[in-house]
Amino acid sequence: MTALLDAGERLGRDELEALQLQRLRATLRHAYENVGFYRTAFDRAGLRPEDCRTLADLARFPFTVKADLRDNYPFGMFAVPEDRVRRIHASSGTTGRPTVVGYTARDLDTWADVVARSIRAAGGRPGHKAHVAYGYGLFTGGLGAHYGAERLGCTVIPASGGMTARQVQLIQDFRPEIIMITPSYMLTLLDEFERQGVDPRSTALKVGIFGAEPWTEQMRREIEERFAIDAVDIYGLSEVMGPGVAQECVETKDGLHIWEDHFYPEVVDPVTGEVLPDGEEGELVFTSLTKEAMPVIRYRTRDLTRLLPGTARAFRRMEKVTGRSDDMVILRGVNLFPTQIEEIVLRTPGVAPHFQLRLTRQGRLDALTVRAEARSGATTDDRVAAGRSIAAAVKDGVGVSVDVEIVDPETLERSVGKIRRIVDLREDG
Repeated sequence: MTALLDAGERLGRDELEALQLQRLRATLRHAYENVGFYRTAFDRAGLRPEDCRTLADLARFPFTVKADLRDNYPFGMFAVPEDRVRRIHASSGTTGRPTVVGYTARDLDTWADVVARSIRAAGGRPGHKAHVAYGYGLFTGGLGAHYGAERLGCTVIPASGGMTARQVQLIQDFRPEIIMITPSYMLTLLDEFERQGVDPRSTALKVGIFGAEPWTEQMRREIEERFAIDAVDIYGLSEVMGPGVAQECVETKDGLHIWEDHFYPEVVDPVTGEVLPDGEEGELVFTSLTKEAMPVIRYRTRDLTRLLPGTARAFRRMEKVTGRSDDMVILRGVNLFPTQIEEIVLRTPGVAPHFQLRLTRQGRLDALTVRAEARSGATTDDRVAAGRSIAAAVKDGVGVSVDVEIVDPETLERSVGKIRRIVDLREDG
């Protein structure tokens, strides 16, 4: 396996930290000199780039949050002239202005390299065919996976999302070994395989690389058993680069190794912002180390995880993201995450792994309804039993009472990208 690793993956810890500090100091200087937002933020904090003399000094510098990117829409966070930008991506902008990110030619090379490294860590090899079912376009998933797979030496099938029946046909006909896809859309493909009467275990797929949304160990087991593949996690976000910031290794499946030669991680207390020691759960924060067009300093991801020592690689791992601080539902004083409900739904007989949480207000109190799809062929008695089982498990495991609706198969809206797990129907005020 060692022969497959690139030079960055072979660095010892001391060598890595020396490289990180060198790149961090250069990034802080680049951001300060070329981005008005960072110059103002550093000056306000009484800091200059040269004040970062050790990696620990980074904690003195101010955070960047998504609102800062939106406030500087469209190109205010760029650190190079626009004629050096070779590609622009953007978020969907469903909660306001989209966040815009730019890439120089060198940034695109770096991105392809880290995604290629990720695919190799997941078990992909040169010569494999990679079926890319992430959305293409302004979303970073499709093109990020595409160019990384090509960089590794794979043959890419740019399927994008949608046309689910056709995707099942292509997987049968083209026989890809790798699929890169959101876990929720993989389950939609699974439904389509079964609807067509095709055994999903009969395909050539060996590895599924799943990203863009949190998913649980229960979902991993469901996908691995029903497809007979290895299911591994990839992590990234457009503000930091896109997919390829961190990757789970197929030989261990024990969390995602962060490519620390390009992205410096911290975990902070979500409330106080204090840096937490490795092993403690908090909010993940990233500083880019090699980005030219749009460096980011201490970007708060809102993803909740903890940092752990490396295993399959020397780089530190981040535990699988279990939720986001801004996805947390506080229901009658109890903190609840969609992944907690997912674990319960996945182990309940008679229901499919498709669910949605609907928040409403009943009088002065908030109420939550779990809507889950019945499996094909489930009887009325099966549905009643499943509803009771889910309600009891949520009460016992989470500590709140919820209503449960078991709806017909294919009733809930499917997503080819990130699934909308929470529908908030509460009125303001």
